[in-house]
Amino acid sequence: MSSPASIEETKALLKATLRQFEDFPTKGILFEDILPIFKSPKTFQCLIDAIKHQIEANFSTPESKPDVVVGLDARGFLFGPALALQLGAAFVPVRKQGKVPGPTVEAEFEKEYGKDVFVMQADAIEAGQKVIIVDDIIATGGSAKAAGELVNKLGGKILEYLFILELDFLHGRDKLDAPVYTLLSGQPEKLGS
Repeated sequence: MSSPASIEETKALLKATLRQFEDFPTKGILFEDILPIFKSPKTFQCLIDAIKHQIEANFSTPESKPDVVVGLDARGFLFGPALALQLGAAFVPVRKQGKVPGPTVEAEFEKEYGKDVFVMQADAIEAGQKVIIVDDIIATGGSAKAAGELVNKLGGKILEYLFILELDFLHGRDKLDAPVYTLLSGQPEKLGS
């Protein structure tokens, strides 16, 4: 288990690994690129260890242990399954509309640069299961809120929303119905502010 000092070291490592791209995917957006984290097995392992430590510190009893990790399409898929394995939990993907077979539940959302619909298989979560929702970045909170709506429709209990990075100036956490944890804070202001 990671110590507080190693959590701070991990945060510094992750922050140094991220890249930013101006005007992507549209003009005025400063895009935070997390993909370099996955180029280094050491950095990726540090990420998983830090997140696992956070979850185990807050949900340590058998009654509070998460049953399911829900990962958002698409970058939540990069670390959600590895985290679920480490926690001994199931992994459930939230996908964009048209990507999931069989009966589904859906929720529409607005994101920083457009609208979309998320879906989840209707039998993916059982009523009463405890859920952690993960994604790479929380910006406006729209996609995470939609994922939470899907979990709630299926009767799951959201323990926490967990992100690698938060774009503080967008106040996305204010839209969410459970505690929010982010490893990193970034972009306190809009690009060009």
